[in-house]
Amino acid sequence: MEDFEYINTIKQGDCIELMSELPTECVDLVITDPPFAIDFKATRGNYNRTGNRVLQGYNEIKGDDYLTFTLDWLSEATRVLKESGSMYIFSGWNYLKDLLIAIDACKLTTVNHIIWKYQFGVVTKRKYVTSHYHCLFLCKNDKKRQFYPYRRFDKDTKTETGGSAHYKDKEDVWEIKREYWQGAMKTPTKLPAELIEKILDYSSQKGDVVLDPFLGSGQVAVVSEMKGRHYIGFEIVPEYYEFARDRLESGKYLIHKPSDEPSLFRYR
Repeated sequence: MEDFEYINTIKQGDCIELMSELPTECVDLVITDPPFAIDFKATRGNYNRTGNRVLQGYNEIKGDDYLTFTLDWLSEATRVLKESGSMYIFSGWNYLKDLLIAIDACKLTTVNHIIWKYQFGVVTKRKYVTSHYHCLFLCKNDKKRQFYPYRRFDKDTKTETGGSAHYKDKEDVWEIKREYWQGAMKTPTKLPAELIEKILDYSSQKGDVVLDPFLGSGQVAVVSEMKGRHYIGFEIVPEYYEFARDRLESGKYLIHKPSDEPSLFRYR
């Protein structure tokens, strides 16, 4: 592991500027959930949230600027990613086309187009309910990227119905529930710990460096630390940065894993 000042740190500021300070090819894995350019109502009282308990300051991107914005940050993320590394980017459907254009422009290889199916979406009257996100699994060099196919289940492990457990777990539709925040204050969104754990298991090993340019609540950094990975995180919203820093420093919102079995996180 390279010893440079950003290891196991999070910083507040523009991720494009902050990534430019990182050495080339210093990161093993990128996991990130950038803004979707959908005029997200961050403090609205949905998803079982109380609006006045959601931190202010969500930084959205205008749709007209989304392609340029994506090209700028993705170019830097590609530069800092190792040839053996991987990148997982979460996206809604609205500006997915811009993300795909940027991926091609950065000469990244799409390994899988994963669908994360969660348990509920916003109620609709004139269209179908959106209850999934896209996750693009990417790499710079498909021959060198690392992947650990039996990290979570042995080759011969069976499901309760007698099927192959590792096959089922590696299907490209992931049914993972959203998480409810614990505690008084919260950020508007976060990726489930179970989802981050799954990515870490398949595409990294202990001691690897994991980057999240859009850190938000700090979830990627928190789970990476618990799984024995090093982390780097950037967050432009001061309130979210302070929230993430508090999680990492105080352990107030840390996640418990009571056994070595996959996906058994508990919360306090």
